[in-house]
Amino acid sequence: MANADRVRVRGLSIARPIVYGNSARLLTSKERENVPPEHTHRWTVALRSAASAPGSDIVGGADDLGYFLKRVSFKLHETYPNPVRNIDKPPFELSETGWGEFEVHIKLHFIPESGEKVITIYHHLKLHPWSLSGDTESIPPLEVAQKAGTVHSWQYEEIVFNDPYQNFLNILTNNPPTPIPRTNTSGRTIPFHIGNPASFESLKGGVPEFTSLLEKDEAERLDKAKKLIIAEQEKTRALLIAKEKELARLQKMLNG
Repeated sequence: MANADRVRVRGLSIARPIVYGNSARLLTSKERENVPPEHTHRWTVALRSAASAPGSDIVGGADDLGYFLKRVSFKLHETYPNPVRNIDKPPFELSETGWGEFEVHIKLHFIPESGEKVITIYHHLKLHPWSLSGDTESIPPLEVAQKAGTVHSWQYEEIVFNDPYQNFLNILTNNPPTPIPRTNTSGRTIPFHIGNPASFESLKGGVPEFTSLLEKDEAERLDKAKKLIIAEQEKTRALLIAKEKELARLQKMLNG
C-alpha cells in the first residue's frame, strides 16, 4: 500500500446511511413443532443500507455494505447457544426463534483500509405489536398479535467517517449509496415512531421505508423540541432570578 494512501484527508467527512433493527412474526403451529416449546416468534435482526431495493419485501438493503464492513457481530441474550454471532459477509443479518424481547448489541467491524475502530450500537428486539404509547412491556392477546401481522422495529442512522484515509475515501466514493426516496414508494409505509402519532396508522400493513421527507420531518420535530426546552430553561432562569431578587430584598429588610 502506497504511503500516500495512508494519509488522512483532514477536514473532510463522508457518511453512509444505514438502517438497523428487526422484523418478527408469530410462528405457525407447524413451525412450533420444531422449536423449543416456549418459543413463539421467528425474528430477523439486521444491519442494512438505508435504501430499499425496488420490489423488495424487506426494510433497506438496496446496497451491499461489504465494501466498507468486514464483519457485523450480533450479541444475543445469554440464554441462546453461542450468543455472539459473527456475520462475515452480506447480508449482515441473523434469524432465530424465541419468546422474549431483549437488547441486541450490534458491533460493526470495518475493513482494514478504513483504520476505523469497532463501533457498537444497541437495538431492543421487538416481538410484540406496538402501542401508541410505545410501551415495550405489554404483551397483547394472541388474536391481536395475529391480526397485527409482522412487527417492524427499525432505526435510521448515518455512519460518519471523519478525516478518512485517502485509500478508504477512494473506496467510499467509488461505491456511492443508493439515495433514499423523497416519499414512500408503492406499498411502503412510514416507520413507526412514538414522536409521530400519524405513523401508527402505518402499522396496519406494509413494509416500512425511510425517506428523505421523513428525515426532514424528524429534524423539524427535534428542532421544535429543542426550542421548547430552551424556552423552558429561560422561564426557569427568569424565575430563579426573580426569587434571588426577592430573597435579597427580604434579607435587606431583616438587616435594616
